[in-house]
Amino acid sequence: MTERVEGVELRLHRWMVVAAHHIGGDEAEAAAAAEDAALHYTPGVLARHARPGDQPSRNAFLTHDGAWVVLLRQRHRDCQIRVTTARLVHAKEEKEAPPKSLKEKFRGALEGPQPPEKPWAPPGKA
Repeated sequence: MTERVEGVELRLHRWMVVAAHHIGGDEAEAAAAAEDAALHYTPGVLARHARPGDQPSRNAFLTHDGAWVVLLRQRHRDCQIRVTTARLVHAKEEKEAPPKSLKEKFRGALEGPQPPEKPWAPPGKA
């Protein structure tokens, strides 16, 4: 997305998680894996259009918090990736409610929808 601010054109990017990889071991191993990804990973948007032997230009920046911001360019295409490390502190599997019976479906149609759940609020603020 491109925006103009005070006569200057800014290209804004929305970051999203596109991959997550479990790295066993300690923080040093995770940092080494992040560096390797920043220096060698080629996103599909460039790889799809590459010919055998092509290598994109790559500028890899290490931020003060340990994240990598990488600018890649090849054949008039460019993209940016951000590689960070994170420690997984919580994981919960998806759980689906059992399907409604025919009786419950009819009851819901006659009575209307259930009241919504209260939105999350910090403890002590509810």
